[in-house]
Amino acid sequence: MKIVFIGNYLKDRQESMKRYTDMLYREFTGLGLNCSIWNPPLFFGSLYHTTNSGFGKWLGYIDKYILFPIIISMQRFILFLRGSRVCYHITDHSNAMYIYFLPIRDTVVTCHDVLAIRGAMGFEDAYCPASPTGVLLQKLILKSISKASKVVCVSNFTLLQLRELAGFPKREHWVVIHNPFNASFSPMNSSEASYRLSSLGIDSEYIFHLGSSLDRKNRALLVRMANILGDSWNGKIVFAGFPIDSTLQSIIDECELNDRVVSVVKPNHESLLALYSSCACFIFPSFSEGFGWPIIEAQSCGAPVLASCIEPMPEVGGEGALYADPNSPQEFSEKFHYLKNETVKSNIVSAGFKNVRRFSSNEIIPKYLEIYSQSVE
Repeated sequence: MKIVFIGNYLKDRQESMKRYTDMLYREFTGLGLNCSIWNPPLFFGSLYHTTNSGFGKWLGYIDKYILFPIIISMQRFILFLRGSRVCYHITDHSNAMYIYFLPIRDTVVTCHDVLAIRGAMGFEDAYCPASPTGVLLQKLILKSISKASKVVCVSNFTLLQLRELAGFPKREHWVVIHNPFNASFSPMNSSEASYRLSSLGIDSEYIFHLGSSLDRKNRALLVRMANILGDSWNGKIVFAGFPIDSTLQSIIDECELNDRVVSVVKPNHESLLALYSSCACFIFPSFSEGFGWPIIEAQSCGAPVLASCIEPMPEVGGEGALYADPNSPQEFSEKFHYLKNETVKSNIVSAGFKNVRRFSSNEIIPKYLEIYSQSVE
């Protein structure tokens, strides 16, 4: 059996989706299987500096929705002439429309979340508002996923939401396979971590958040939480990932915490390991997620985790985290105080190490092999 992974557009794909596709390719080729990755071509989109907005976005659409389907059809014909048995895996649900150019029975779609779909349908709790064009695109994506006979959702929460949106209470080959790690995460020794943190300007105790500047990430909660803690905790707040935007900066100014906030923009992997391994607490107060990779990354590095009580965070973090209402900085500050008890902290960290075993490739990859081989009536 040959496995073809349908990847993302090279110019604007999310780095996490690239790593996810590359991880699957690496794991399955490691098993001796014949695998390929097909990505939409970067042709017309290369003529403009960005394909995320304006005229460049429409150039990118030509590459993704006109040229690539032609390429898929040609590649499929070549494989047909060779007599190959092929399983196609669309690794990002935002590309689900390619299923119209693939054999439905032999195609798997991974649905990482339905946030953008729900946002386009007016669900405010998704925290994903959509433009008029975005509304049309998300309708097409939902229609395309609904057409798929084999769908893998990365959490039970995402599967339940997808079933509700698609109007299918149950489909035999719509299943949950949690995300595996797409990189290696483990505790960094203290001396190396200290050296790397020093180079980032971090020389004291800190709480840590990794994520984008999207509203649903709720980064402001860390600032408000530190403000509530007052003199009982004088550590720093470290934001990694996207730069601090004007909205967050205004809250930092309001709380007079500028001298205690550190921004680490897009840290490399080694710096990320150091940040996870040495933080007083990794805080993930998101309002809306499909999975929540940073939770298990932090647990793998031995960080005590304090996360939003909204699903799927408890599903992912299991007993290896404390949970609080993301609307309540006060509740987060109270849960943070619990971690001052060394027994509580040690138990959370130990439970985190145990929890992440569920997400190893040894646990996940056989489940994908099973769904690849399933016959669909």
